Amino acid sequence: MTPEPLTPANTTVVLVDYAVGFANLLGSHDLTSHLHNVTGLAKAAKWYGTGLVVTNGESGKPSGPLYPELLDVLGDEPVIERATSFNAFLDKPFADAVRATGRENLVIGGISTEGCVLQTVLGGLREGYRVHIVVDASASLTVETHQTAVQRMVQAGAVPVTWFSLAAEFQLEPQFHDAPHRMRLIQENVPSMRMSARAYVNAVEQGKRTAG
Repeated sequence: MTPEPLTPANTTVVLVDYAVGFANLLGSHDLTSHLHNVTGLAKAAKWYGTGLVVTNGESGKPSGPLYPELLDVLGDEPVIERATSFNAFLDKPFADAVRATGRENLVIGGISTEGCVLQTVLGGLREGYRVHIVVDASASLTVETHQTAVQRMVQAGAVPVTWFSLAAEFQLEPQFHDAPHRMRLIQENVPSMRMSARAYVNAVEQGKRTAG
């Protein structure tokens, strides 16, 4: 059966434990790309108006607060600090916040893939949600640990997605057909596509000058 499209109206984006103390331990993705992917995912949630739940461990612990780059995007979005670890659904304020969004699809990204992300994804599946794992906005100690955790989640029933494909799916909604969100995401968070766009614009301008 073909699954229903992911839309802002039926989707909650869940951001898990993007804490500064973890960032330099990640080996599955380079840090610059990781930050682009994480902030791109957060912008997609904010700009398209999905449900959004953000959680972190207690900021007084060595792992510390969320990435400053992410906090800049989130603005005054509340951050649920959990006393529990790993499966965020075992934390009542978190579970209540997800439930309060009223959406059946969860799109989860975070760190580390084989730790809190894996257990939160499995927790969401047990709660009856349709769960998606944002593979390029999650990261782990090594490529192997990241990929193995993703495989386990997929085998358990989670659906892998990437953050920009999710944003493109949101853009298909009629209300966002002419919205500038997708181009803005390219400009701010997809450097390779931004350079390609500049090359295209340059070629068009060159053609105009030649024709003139």
